[in-house]
Amino acid sequence: MGKKKKPRKEEAPKEEKPKEKPKRRKEKAAKFKLFEVGDEGRVKRLRPYCPRCGPGVFMADHGNRLACGKCGYTDFKKTE
Repeated sequence: MGKKKKPRKEEAPKEEKPKEKPKRRKEKAAKFKLFEVGDEGRVKRLRPYCPRCGPGVFMADHGNRLACGKCGYTDFKKTE
């Protein structure tokens, strides 16, 4: 013969509060940070192209340097 099982305690049902969703910040879409439409509908590119990869690959702006995400080329900005 084995041990006797203990009787389970009855618990009162808990009231669940609805969780609040975190507020999202509205940011500009990434494509609007790369281009700007000027006068007469001309498109102005705000960031330079990578000299190794050529047109179509933009350099990322990291404060004190510009970096290419494709080939890793880094160009440091001049501080004066």
